[in-house]
Amino acid sequence: MSELKTSVAQRRASDKYIKSLDEIRVRVAKGEREMLKAHAKSKGMSLNGYICDLIRRDMESET
Repeated sequence: MSELKTSVAQRRASDKYIKSLDEIRVRVAKGEREMLKAHAKSKGMSLNGYICDLIRRDMESET
């Protein structure tokens, strides 16, 4: 299998993008992460996208 290489320009662009984001850590019980990840995938979303979507919808429902 061939190894995928990242160009210097791609790495710089990725680093710049990451720096534009805030990070929030969520801790869950051992094994729960995989269950949550599978549930998010069943909805066609990443775990991060699913969590952010739930939070946004909750905030919108309060207005």
